[in-house]
Amino acid sequence: MLGRRQIREKVVQTVYSYYQNPVKFDVLEKNMFSGIEKIYNLYIYQLNFLVALKELAETQIEIGKNKYIKTDADINPNQKFINNQVLNKLEENPERLFFTGQQKQLKWDLHDDLLVKTFQRITAGKRYQDFMKEDGYSFEEDQKFIGKLFLRYIAENDDFQDYLSDKELSWYDDIHIANSMVQKTIGFLKEDEESRTLIKMIKDEEDKTFAGKLLRDTLNNWEANEKKLSERLENWDLERVSLMDKVILATAISELDNFPFTPSRVIINEYIEIAKVFATDRSNIFINGILDKYCKDQNRI
Repeated sequence: MLGRRQIREKVVQTVYSYYQNPVKFDVLEKNMFSGIEKIYNLYIYQLNFLVALKELAETQIEIGKNKYIKTDADINPNQKFINNQVLNKLEENPERLFFTGQQKQLKWDLHDDLLVKTFQRITAGKRYQDFMKEDGYSFEEDQKFIGKLFLRYIAENDDFQDYLSDKELSWYDDIHIANSMVQKTIGFLKEDEESRTLIKMIKDEEDKTFAGKLLRDTLNNWEANEKKLSERLENWDLERVSLMDKVILATAISELDNFPFTPSRVIINEYIEIAKVFATDRSNIFINGILDKYCKDQNRI
């Protein structure tokens, strides 16, 4: 499921977009939840990329078998990659199959240039070649190999990220969330269990209510929270604080004020991590200092 930190991230993104381009609250909230659903599309799209790599490898083997002049590798192809147990579980996952059937644009064309080039880079790499030379089939080794393959050639692939941004603009800011979801999916797979369900975006109505309330509270209390922020700035004018820093701080203060059962240190740590994703290199230090001071002033535990 989408964790509370990721929900907080989407609220921060939505508040930031509002102050760039104000719209009615119901439209803003609808756009936020639509953005959350788009992360699931990205997640499935990335899983489909892994499956497509397997399908491309199978196609290459069939081409080799049908050559007029065959090499030993064509006659007896190494099938370790296409027999990878993690790839097989992802390929057979009914939820992935059903959702892709409903959203056919999330299926990869085996002639796609990015897919083919990525496959070529993988097969030319030392990690792939060492993996293919190893004897036997171990689920743990298969899992470790696919996890590293995903990290190296998809999550850390700038070309892949640019490609996704061209497909759906909102995906650029959410790639790190989808990457985490794919890594967790790979890690959660069990050798003796079918892969039947994938990670959900919103766990339940409680999470949905949390997201909507945090967004509403942050916008409704913007001016009051700006005042609270201004009162805790030392030798610094509010006008010099970046919009993103103000958004992160206003959202955090709203949560501290309106969600009393969440410990203050949990909230502060969450927004420090969000600052590392969306703000400048030193923002997390600044945000930590302001929120820590605010909690002490309010005796917020």
